[in-house]
Amino acid sequence: MAAAADAMAMCRPMREADLGEIMVIEQRAYEFPWTQQIFRDCLRAGYHGFVLALPAEIIGYFMLSVAAGEAHVLNICVDPAEQCHGHGRRLINRAIDLARWHRVQRVFLEVRPSNLAAAHLYQAIGFNEIGRRPRYYPARNNRREDALVMAYELLSD
Repeated sequence: MAAAADAMAMCRPMREADLGEIMVIEQRAYEFPWTQQIFRDCLRAGYHGFVLALPAEIIGYFMLSVAAGEAHVLNICVDPAEQCHGHGRRLINRAIDLARWHRVQRVFLEVRPSNLAAAHLYQAIGFNEIGRRPRYYPARNNRREDALVMAYELLSD
């Protein structure tokens, strides 16, 4: 049954009307989630938001900015109940395809070092760690966590 549902999931542009569903996932997935206003501002600024949706529900999404020959994955998330089914790979590959369509040279993202599953996925796809942003993410007990900065190089066609 899960394989059939996975095949029915479609990637489509994010709409403001999706933000309620997205916020449920964002709050379930992250201890320090984005706010609905951040998503709304990104959409209004012209960033590329996409959702991965089944006919009755959204199961994942990403937000991508494109400028000056570069793309930046600002947020990417799969509902925790839907993880480990290849949805994260599908979303990041869609973001890379979108960046390629925009003819950018590289795609950047940040990931928490503690998010081992995501970091391994990005490495498996072809992202390389190029640096760290010290104390980038909020963490428990008023602490901060570094971000791994990763890049995916797009070769000219």
